[in-house]
Amino acid sequence: MKEKFQSLLQRSQPVIKFFTNNRFLKRARITYGVLWNLLLIFIIFAVLGTAFAGGVGAGYFASLVKEEPIRPYDNMKKDIYNYEETSQLYFSNDVYLGKMRTDLEREEVSIDEVSDHLVNALIATEDEYFKEHNGVVPKAILRAIVQEFTNSASQTGGSTLTQQLIKNQILTNEVSFDRKAKEILLAMRLERFFEKEEILEAYLNVATLGRNSSGRNIAGVKSAAKGIFGVEPKDLSLAQAAFIAGLPQAPFSYTPFTNGGEVKENLEPGIARMQTVLYRMFEEGYITEEEYDTAANHDITKDFIGPLPSVNDNYPWLTVELESRAQDIISVILAEQDGYSKDDLDNNDELFEKYTTLADREMRQRGYQIHSTINKEIYDSMQKTKDAYEMYGQELTRTKIDPETGEEVELPNPVQVGAIMIENKTGKIISFVGGRDFELEQSNHATYTIRQNGSTMKPLLVYAPALEFGEIGAGSPLPDVDMTIMGGNGVPWNPQNYSFDYNGLIPARYALAESLNIPAARLYTRIFNKQPIQFLEKMGFSTLTSDEKENYSLSLGGMEQGVTLEENTNAYTTFANGGKFVDAYMIDKIVDKDGNTIFQHEGESVDVFSPETAYMTIDMMRDTFDHYAGTGRYAKTFLNFSSDWAGKSGTTQDYKDHWFIASNPNITFGTWLGYDDPQSMYRAMETYGHYGLRNIRLWSYLLNDARDFAPELIDPEGSFQAPNGVITRSFCGISGLAPSEACSQAGLVRSDLFNAQYAPSKTDDSLLKSRYVMANGKKYLALESTPEEFSQPGVILNPDFVESILNGINADPRQLIPADDEKYKNILVAENKIEDDGAAPGTVNATASGNKITWTASASNDVVGYRVFTVSGQKVASVKSDSDLVTSVGNGEYYVVAVDVAGKQSGKSNTVRIGQEKEEPKPPKEEKPKPEKPEEPKPEPGNTGGNSGDEDGGSDSGNEGGGSDSGSDSGDSSGSDSGENESSTQG
Repeated sequence: MKEKFQSLLQRSQPVIKFFTNNRFLKRARITYGVLWNLLLIFIIFAVLGTAFAGGVGAGYFASLVKEEPIRPYDNMKKDIYNYEETSQLYFSNDVYLGKMRTDLEREEVSIDEVSDHLVNALIATEDEYFKEHNGVVPKAILRAIVQEFTNSASQTGGSTLTQQLIKNQILTNEVSFDRKAKEILLAMRLERFFEKEEILEAYLNVATLGRNSSGRNIAGVKSAAKGIFGVEPKDLSLAQAAFIAGLPQAPFSYTPFTNGGEVKENLEPGIARMQTVLYRMFEEGYITEEEYDTAANHDITKDFIGPLPSVNDNYPWLTVELESRAQDIISVILAEQDGYSKDDLDNNDELFEKYTTLADREMRQRGYQIHSTINKEIYDSMQKTKDAYEMYGQELTRTKIDPETGEEVELPNPVQVGAIMIENKTGKIISFVGGRDFELEQSNHATYTIRQNGSTMKPLLVYAPALEFGEIGAGSPLPDVDMTIMGGNGVPWNPQNYSFDYNGLIPARYALAESLNIPAARLYTRIFNKQPIQFLEKMGFSTLTSDEKENYSLSLGGMEQGVTLEENTNAYTTFANGGKFVDAYMIDKIVDKDGNTIFQHEGESVDVFSPETAYMTIDMMRDTFDHYAGTGRYAKTFLNFSSDWAGKSGTTQDYKDHWFIASNPNITFGTWLGYDDPQSMYRAMETYGHYGLRNIRLWSYLLNDARDFAPELIDPEGSFQAPNGVITRSFCGISGLAPSEACSQAGLVRSDLFNAQYAPSKTDDSLLKSRYVMANGKKYLALESTPEEFSQPGVILNPDFVESILNGINADPRQLIPADDEKYKNILVAENKIEDDGAAPGTVNATASGNKITWTASASNDVVGYRVFTVSGQKVASVKSDSDLVTSVGNGEYYVVAVDVAGKQSGKSNTVRIGQEKEEPKPPKEEKPKPEKPEEPKPEPGNTGGNSGDEDGGSDSGNEGGGSDSGSDSGDSSGSDSGENESSTQG
């Protein structure tokens, strides 16, 4: 061995000499010095960099939490443990309704009453360092920050149980560095004040844990243990505890129940999460391998219980509505306490979400008393009436995507209903009907559902503004004629009436009562430039868009989005309030648990219309009930009480919605029917009746039953009273101006209500005196050359008036005077002229019987009358073409000629004799200067050789021997070319 060592030493001598060489040692010292200096520089920079980063981080952290107040122990304790006092709800007059309805059930439990398995499972899964950390785990936070900045697909999170408690009980779920910094600060402070068991107990009571077997959302381990497995939390098995401990990460993905209370078809996510929890418990040493295997192989689905009986809640729509409105109010109160305004919340989504979340938490923790305006007896009555009604219409089906499974499911799609009653002067919402079945559809069809409002828009946007601008009076005539106009979007608009016919000039009040579309649309174009949409904005329409300001179809309820029944009905109270809008409300006051009123409703009114406009609109809408064709005329047959009602119906495109809204001096009540998945209600009418009648019937039945509980409110004795500025004035039924002589002659003087400021003063110029003739059973304007004997006095529409009233609307002027309207029987449109064909009329054939002469009608179409002459040329009778073609005369010989509208006569008829014939051996020789031209099948135009005579001779009755001998030649008298347009003269 010694020899081997010496041999190795000898072989190492060159290496030893190299490292002990002075030259090498010098180089080594230099290298060492350089490396040492570099190391020192690196250490210095690392320290400085760390200090700088730490300073920047600390500064940034400080800037994020600078506005966070220093919370004392008492305040934090109150916040952390305040999860019990749910607010209480009240009907009007302090009638108790119950605790605020919520889909989150929570029962308090102490940590001593919870299974150790559940406590350990939560720690192992949610916060493995819970027993060691001081509120936060720095490396977990750093890991979460890196994942956030790198946009990592795996987001593990960095929140301890303490942080989660802070987020749930003090802060919000807002995702921001600001909120996270506050969460960290408060978590560290909480750990200073509270023991670990206190923090854990609080977490066990506030954690959100999915749904119970009745489909209700649950929070707290006691509600979860009882609601999922039917046991107390201390009796949970290891597998059950692991299942519950896995829920907080994704409560509604892992929960075993749907919102309907059924067990999900796919339970794999929740079971897989349970397996993960069990494995972490095993890794952390809370359970043995044997316990892990047993629990992992346990069939947890056999432990799920069936639906539990829930609290009998008869007011689902009401409690949800009160909760929502109270939340809005409290969120504004909280924001104002922090220096923000309501406008700030409306215009900032982050602020809105923050204070809405805080308000929701306040209502569930602060024990408020929320007092509403809802009358319990009326509300209960309406729900019973709604449920008993059997004439809604045909039930359909619809498909919907299940949010949990992503699959299409088929659901019932019945006709839904919404109803709301508002007290006019105060704006109190007295009662409402939210829908047919809350379990089927939770949307509140009275306050939330947005639909186009059809013809209920007409009084709000067209007639009342037109009255306000002085464009019309209550009975002013409006043209109901075909119209096509270019819309603001550049697309031609051609509105049609429900019946697809036209009524000519019709009084405004009847156009509204019959809900005619064309007069409303035409009137809207007249006032369009005055921006009548401003009135809707003043009356609380919150869904209007900028494009609708250029949309003519808005006048007929063609909204882009729609309007709620509440807003639509609320707008109608403006008319009942004399033109003042009072915003409807449902929350009267909110009182905290110490008896302090933190909110009291204070109503304000907005001036919208003048009292004169409001009353005249009310009076016009009375005709909806009273006019023989009013769209609400059947309402009074269904009502079992009499009141001064004024209102309007409305139907939307393809009959998808029907509205009926009406006011009396105390209340305004509106109803709506339609499918949630919009479909036509124009079906199954043989079974259920007309869709509009179904709604009006229900409207009446709801009022009938509610009246029994508040007759003074629903059936007031008084009526709407006209203000002094409303007067009755006469006007011409054609133009709406002061009557002229021509208007009086035509029998068209009318009277109705006007605002005294706009009462008609200008004399009517719509009618001109004229004469007319009858031809082929129709009236036509007489020509200048038409013999006066065959015409009679009448009036015509002034062409200038026709042009002004149509005002660019593409329409046939003759539609202004419908042929079958008796009130216009003496009116002719300027275009109703019979065309002169330029030829003399065709001859007729005469016969004699007794003392009467009869003759055939001329074959010509422009004949207006006939003349009877003696053979010596004396006219003895003139008979209009629309009369019987017969006349009585004395003894003698006669012939008959036809006379056309231009005054031209036909050739002579055959000669007929009346009386005893004289014996003459032979006929007398004809002594005329020129032989009579033989009769031809078609007479030539020009002089017929007949005598026109004067009318002061013969008469229609054929007076014997009558007539003067003045017969001058009529010659060729051509009429004016009026074209071939024909129109009935009656409307």
